[in-house]
Amino acid sequence: MKKKLIFAVSFVCIAWAFTSCGALGDCGFCKLVTRDSGGAVVTSGGEAEYCSTDLIAIKATPPVTVGGNTTQYECR
Repeated sequence: MKKKLIFAVSFVCIAWAFTSCGALGDCGFCKLVTRDSGGAVVTSGGEAEYCSTDLIAIKATPPVTVGGNTTQYECR
């Protein structure tokens, strides 16, 4: 019984560590947004949470302009 309890507690702690983005440091929610030349939103993707190096890579991604529409990541 004691081994099962220790295993269960260990499993919960490990599962929490792998899914907890806040423990990794700097995190943010970003989405891919396309705007026209006037600044109006044409399309907007769903938000996703990025942390650490993934967030740095997203923020470093330059905007892409095609035919007057600019697509870039917007983070909060």
